[in-house]
Amino acid sequence: MSRSLVEVRDLKMHFPIKAGLLRKTVGHVKAVDGVSFDILEGETLGLVGESGCGKSTITRALLRVYEPTDGQMIYHGDGENPADLASMDEETLTPYRRDIRLVFQDPQSSLNPRLPVVDIIGEVLAVNGIATGSELRDHVADLMQRVGLRPEMMHRYPHAFSGGERQRIGIARALAPEPKLLIADEAVSALDVSVQAQTINLLMDLQEEFGLTYLFVSHDLSVVQHICDRIAVMYVGNIVEIAPTDGLFETPRHPYTEALLSAAPIPDPTLRGKSSRIRLPGEVADPANPPPGCPFHPRCRFATDICKTDKPGLRGVSTDGHEVACHHADDLTLANAFDGAASPQHDQPMETA
Repeated sequence: MSRSLVEVRDLKMHFPIKAGLLRKTVGHVKAVDGVSFDILEGETLGLVGESGCGKSTITRALLRVYEPTDGQMIYHGDGENPADLASMDEETLTPYRRDIRLVFQDPQSSLNPRLPVVDIIGEVLAVNGIATGSELRDHVADLMQRVGLRPEMMHRYPHAFSGGERQRIGIARALAPEPKLLIADEAVSALDVSVQAQTINLLMDLQEEFGLTYLFVSHDLSVVQHICDRIAVMYVGNIVEIAPTDGLFETPRHPYTEALLSAAPIPDPTLRGKSSRIRLPGEVADPANPPPGCPFHPRCRFATDICKTDKPGLRGVSTDGHEVACHHADDLTLANAFDGAASPQHDQPMETA
């Protein structure tokens, strides 16, 4: 069992709602409302859920772009001196920013159009005191080679590259300070399908080469199944299920996970009719006014009185680390998204067109 690189405990990120002439706080949007999970060293943890559920807010809290409202983010970078990133001031936090880096969703808007690639990547090296002058250019050339770009392209500007190449530049920039944790927030969603496969394969190769740990945020369940070792499912600011990838796809234990998997398209047209889509009633709960008890209970066909009053916490339901936040998980038999279809294998190179 790998040790935890990051332990998130009861993390909350509440944004104030201002109203009136004096801009008084009249409420809070509970974007993240008490989530707890571990990111194990060397693994890829997937974070999935519909838009607005709090996935990106978690990533920004981990990066300390946002200062968490409450909770802990214990980082075990050197394995000996754990540090709570949530409670650090900016000066104390500075050396840890090298260890946790982000690959952005949009490879075009995340790169400065007025700088050549050598400066985009080199800026990270210079700011962190890693290299300057000719040594900096050598570092940039090496990073470009590692992400599959020719070093002589370092003097070009971002507009001269394709979308996939720009994302490779973003990955090289993230790798520049030799991080331990790489956060990919929808890092392939803006790319063509064939380019997505190339980028995913590159990320898997780099993980093996550098011993990286990934937090991979995505809407695409097929991509998540392919690259992730474990998956955490979010709903309205809460994690409702965490499990190893195969266990989650083959045996979902939360009704929301079942509905989410049923929405995943099956590429084989001969099997599409064998998987029935679960359409949830009602609307997604308002994070500014979440329902009492289980946040999913207004849309759940299995809800009982206890679901309306008591909020369930994550609890283990199997020996392989499968956890679920549901009062009735032990009594439910839920369908998976691939009944009748061959389940794709993860951790293998993704096929390109």
